[in-house]
Amino acid sequence: MNAKPDTTSWHERARALRIRNQAFIGGRYVDAASGATFDSFNPATGELLARVAACDEEDVNRAVAAARAAFRAGSWANLPPAKRKKVLQRFAELIKRNGEELALLETLDMGKPIRDSLGVDIPASVNCIQWYAEAIDKVYDEVAPTGPGTLALITREPMGVVGAIVPWNFPLLMAAWKIGPVLAAGNSLILKPSEKSPLTAIRVAELAIEAGLPAGVLNVVPGLGATAGKALALHMDVDCITFTGSTATGRAIMQYAGQSNMKRVSVECGGKSPNIVLADYPDLDKAAAAAAAAIFFNQGEVCSAGSRLLVQDSIKDAVLEKVQAISRTMQPGDPLDPATRLGAIVDEIQMKRVLSFVDAGHRDGAKLRFGGQRVRQESGGYFVEPTVFEGVHSSMTIAREEIFGPVLSAITFKTVDEAIEIANDVIYGLVAAVWTRDITTAHRVSRALRAGTVFINCYDADDITVPFGGFKQSGIGRDKSLHALEKYTELKTTWIDLS
Repeated sequence: MNAKPDTTSWHERARALRIRNQAFIGGRYVDAASGATFDSFNPATGELLARVAACDEEDVNRAVAAARAAFRAGSWANLPPAKRKKVLQRFAELIKRNGEELALLETLDMGKPIRDSLGVDIPASVNCIQWYAEAIDKVYDEVAPTGPGTLALITREPMGVVGAIVPWNFPLLMAAWKIGPVLAAGNSLILKPSEKSPLTAIRVAELAIEAGLPAGVLNVVPGLGATAGKALALHMDVDCITFTGSTATGRAIMQYAGQSNMKRVSVECGGKSPNIVLADYPDLDKAAAAAAAAIFFNQGEVCSAGSRLLVQDSIKDAVLEKVQAISRTMQPGDPLDPATRLGAIVDEIQMKRVLSFVDAGHRDGAKLRFGGQRVRQESGGYFVEPTVFEGVHSSMTIAREEIFGPVLSAITFKTVDEAIEIANDVIYGLVAAVWTRDITTAHRVSRALRAGTVFINCYDADDITVPFGGFKQSGIGRDKSLHALEKYTELKTTWIDLS
């Protein structure tokens, strides 16, 4: 990518941007069969960005038929691994080459700062596709240790047609987490992006074709969750449904799978992640900086956000003072300004939801330490300032429900055992963190925390090589790493009698 444009340049490029707004089915852009559209708005201004094809059951049927035809033809599933690898490598390179356009689409559509779209989301998406491309010819099958008179082969085969429903908070990256392993395994894919941020998914579909992916292998059906998403999850010819989003919707997806053809299901759902700071940790500046980033990055619209800060009572004021000082450098600003660190909430509905939780905090008796207001109203956009409540108890709504906004609940504790009990006292178990200088304590707490990932003396450390997913109602299955391939393949045993 070229040198990053300045604020003026980003606004100029936004005005000149050509936005794709159709579905992508069978290798070409098409309108919804009904001709219906839905409006996509810029959350930083409230202005209309595009009218996007509103796919429904008929469009999903067309996409599934195209995906099934491509799978049966074997143009992708039966392609030698080395050739599939080259196609995905070219796909990743085209995403990188068009990175500034995709970053701009991401920021306009979802409201995140351009510095994050360009510096985090696009590079991580490229890396994900590249990594799974490289994995294609590195994963071996097995020979079972049977007796000398038999040969038992254990092979992985693509499942067939996979439906993927992805969220609005990291539109391209969450799509890449599905696209990479699904296609690496040889499947065909129907991708349903969130109606709140569908534009990058629509755009990358044609980059996949340009890279050499056969028509019908990757289809994109924008539309509402209640129509396109439900139709995909209920479809009798979809072999697997993978979903990232809210726990409530994840439950519905699982029900739809059971009501239809018992398709394979994986769901990565919500979180209410505890970030535990013990008094023995020597660098409170580092812990406070990580705590602020853990909840304010991406406007708090992160499933793994450290939304519960558990602080030992003797250091509570010192930590919160440092978090408050950092928050002053993260006030909401124009997402197209490269200096902005906190952008817009994705839409008015989500902004009102976040502010309703602020009201709930007041009603339940928590003390608002700072923030809690809508700001930049003159812009027409949806901005909420960094917010911290203290004096929060585990029974309060803001300590139990996923807010998905820049709202932090600070909870104090006296002992390590009390911290563990508080941390585990929610329905979620996505990630957790503990800050301590004592290695024994670190191991003890990490073992006791019911979470898919536990960070020690850091937060949100990340690499494509490690699996991501949660315990309890945070989901089933894992994204990222080689473990993701397990979700999109079937194990087959071939037993050969050699006698």
